[in-house]
Amino acid sequence: MLRHTGLAVALSALMLAPALAQDETVFPATLAGHAYIPALSLITPPADAPADAWISGKFAGGDNRIDAPMSVEGDVGAFHGKRGTGLFFPFIGQPLQGFSGFAMERAEDGSIYALTDNGFGSKANSPDTLLFFHKLTPDLENGAISVKETIFLKDPNKVVPFRIAYEGTKERYLTGSDFDTESLQIVGDEIFIGDEFGPYIIRATKDGVVTGVYPTILDGAVLKGPDNPSVRVPAVAGKDFRVARSGGYEGMALQPGTGLLWAMLEKPLMDETGAAGEPVLTVMAFDPKTTEWTGEVIKFPLADGATAIGDFNFIDETRALVIERDNGEGDPSLKCEGEATPDCFPNPAMIKRIVLIDTADVHEDGTVRRIGHIDLMNIDDPNGLALLDTAADRDMSGTYTVPFFTIEDVMKIDDTHILVGTDNNLPFSSGRQLDEAMNNEFFLLSVPEFLAAK
Repeated sequence: MLRHTGLAVALSALMLAPALAQDETVFPATLAGHAYIPALSLITPPADAPADAWISGKFAGGDNRIDAPMSVEGDVGAFHGKRGTGLFFPFIGQPLQGFSGFAMERAEDGSIYALTDNGFGSKANSPDTLLFFHKLTPDLENGAISVKETIFLKDPNKVVPFRIAYEGTKERYLTGSDFDTESLQIVGDEIFIGDEFGPYIIRATKDGVVTGVYPTILDGAVLKGPDNPSVRVPAVAGKDFRVARSGGYEGMALQPGTGLLWAMLEKPLMDETGAAGEPVLTVMAFDPKTTEWTGEVIKFPLADGATAIGDFNFIDETRALVIERDNGEGDPSLKCEGEATPDCFPNPAMIKRIVLIDTADVHEDGTVRRIGHIDLMNIDDPNGLALLDTAADRDMSGTYTVPFFTIEDVMKIDDTHILVGTDNNLPFSSGRQLDEAMNNEFFLLSVPEFLAAK
């Protein structure tokens, strides 16, 4: 069982946690399978969706709308050198891309439930992107992913407590301006989804009909982000909202035995001045049976240099996997020396890990014990299973690496293997190559020592 702690914990020891994380055990990982969905993979919206949804990304290019399909090239943004990705938007159809979470429980046919995120990365630029999840079957022998079914989220019964983008339509399909869906779990015949904007917990049927939207309650108060519909300009960070933008529920794990959902914020909470707090992430327990927050809180200590997490799933009743990352993309061997140029990465990937934690072992400061991690930048590939080349100024033979900004899916497959997936932020991320949009990669890792560690 998880140990109960409140928000008010002793902070004196928290500064030690990141430093200690650097000395933790690093376990080996071997590539056991690789598959990917090409970056430009689009799907048709439902027949009864608004016509607006047939062209997605019309508002993803800045202040002015763009109506001409495939007319503007995506780029990786100023932080990563403004390099073009070779893909042009708006898109005809909806992007399949952006897998942001795996459910721990599988479908009856053995397929994996996977969630697609909110579209183009923000509330403002995603009003024409639909929200949906899928049933996927990885075909690792042939390097492909079979999408067996896509289920679109909708609110025909007006359960969502605020105005949605497609408010006046009959089916009321949800969009990336309504929620930023980042994590999901299957509980009986229902799904629960963690949202970043509110942050909210969304409850729905397996055919996508929303049946509940629950605000976050921490220490008796509603916890909000800047994109919460109730936050109005002017708003004061630390007072009107404490969750950073893109800092809501990136991971939400279903705990075996208790049946509780543990929702983890992507970034540290702000203090009362609006500054980022200690480098720890708040994790709160939600009971799907009562649809109430239990008041139990633990904290995940970020390693030095890490900025966020990507996913969170239990592997038994107390141990869990957490994807930990920095904001970099691209191989470190191609780091720019000085000004960014087309042939280098100004902020390459450095920290891309999967951390094993023990939630039953909570320190006095409220942080969970980090058992160890695997390094996604240094995966053994002795059999040459990697399907895609990596731009690098070093010998990559026998090595598979994951130099991506966002790696957002992890789940245990069996006692020796885990499956990991990426979010390609279509069409705004690269990483594998300097001038190509990243694909949605899925990779099976053999990690027996890691999964057995206590």
